Amino acid sequence: MSNLLSVPSWVPLVIALVILLVLLIAMFILVPLNIWFRALASGAHVSMARLVGMKLRKVDYKKIVNIYIVSQKAGLKIPISELETHLMAGGDIEKVVDALIASHSAKMELTLEEAKAIDLAGRDVVEAVKTSVTPKVIKTNWVEAIARNGVQVKAIAQVTIRAKLDRQIGTADTETILARVGEGIVTAIGKANTHTEIMADPAIISKTILKDNLDRHTAYEILSVDICDIDIGENIGARLKIEDAESKKKIAQAAAEERKAQAIALEQEMRAKTQEMKAIVLASESEVHKAMATAMKNGKFGVMDYYKLQNMVADTNMRNSISNTDPNKKNKNEDDR
Repeated sequence: MSNLLSVPSWVPLVIALVILLVLLIAMFILVPLNIWFRALASGAHVSMARLVGMKLRKVDYKKIVNIYIVSQKAGLKIPISELETHLMAGGDIEKVVDALIASHSAKMELTLEEAKAIDLAGRDVVEAVKTSVTPKVIKTNWVEAIARNGVQVKAIAQVTIRAKLDRQIGTADTETILARVGEGIVTAIGKANTHTEIMADPAIISKTILKDNLDRHTAYEILSVDICDIDIGENIGARLKIEDAESKKKIAQAAAEERKAQAIALEQEMRAKTQEMKAIVLASESEVHKAMATAMKNGKFGVMDYYKLQNMVADTNMRNSISNTDPNKKNKNEDDR
C-alpha cells in the first residue's frame, strides 16, 4: 500500500518545469521583451510589470517607452507613470517632453505640471517655449480709418511678440492682439487732424498703440509695433458732403413739386369757383330781365328808359374796347362764341 501511494522523486521536478514553462510562455505573450530590452539598453529601465499593465490598459506603450527614453537621455527626471497618465488624459506627451527639453536647454523654468497644463489647455507648448526664446512677428491685415479732414488712410502693422509661459492658461491668443492693434490704428488715425500728419510720421500710430497696454490678459508680451505699409484711400468727407448736398437737392425738388401740385390744385379750385360765380351772375342777370319786364308791364319802366339803358351799356362797352382794360373781355368773347 505504501508503495502505491509513494510518488517518484522526478514528478515534482516535472511539475516545476511545467509551471516554469507556462510562466515563460505567458511572459513571452504578455511582456513586449523587445521594448523592455530597448529601454534597459538605453539606461531607462522599465519594469516588466509596468509594461504588462500598460498593455492590459490598452495604451500605446511603445510610444510611452520611446518618449521616456528620450527624456532620460536629455537629463529629465520624468516618471514614466506621469507620461502614461498624460497620454490617457488626451495630452500630447511628445510635445510636452520636447518643450521641457527646449526649456531645459534654454535654462528656462518650466515644470512638468506647467507643461502638461499648457498642453491640456489646447495650446502648442513647444511653440510657446520657442516663442518665449525667440520672439515672432505677426501682421495685421489692411486697417482702414478716416482722419478728421475726411480722408481715408490704410495701414498694415507688424507686431513683435514674445510668449509668456506663466500666462498661457486662460488667456487670449494672437487674434486678440491683432484685433486690439487694429483698434489702436483706427483710434490713432481718427485723432489726426489731417492725413498728411500720419503720412509724415507713421510712428504716431505706434506710440498711440503702445500706450494702451494691448497685451493685457493675453499669452504674449508685445515688444514693438511697427507700421510697415501705409496708403491713402478716397476722400470720404467730400463724398459724404456731396451725398448730403444731393439729398438736400432731392428734398428741395420734392418740396417744390409739392408746392407746384398745391398751386395747380388751387388754380383748378379757383376756376371752379369762377365758373360757379359766372353761373350765379347769369342767374342774377336773368332775374334783372324778368324784373324789367315786370316793371314795363306795370308801367314803371318805359321804352325810352330801356333805350337809354341800352345806349349806356353800348357806350360802356365801347370805352372798354378802346382802353382795352376789360378783364372779362376774353371770357365774354368766348361766351359769345
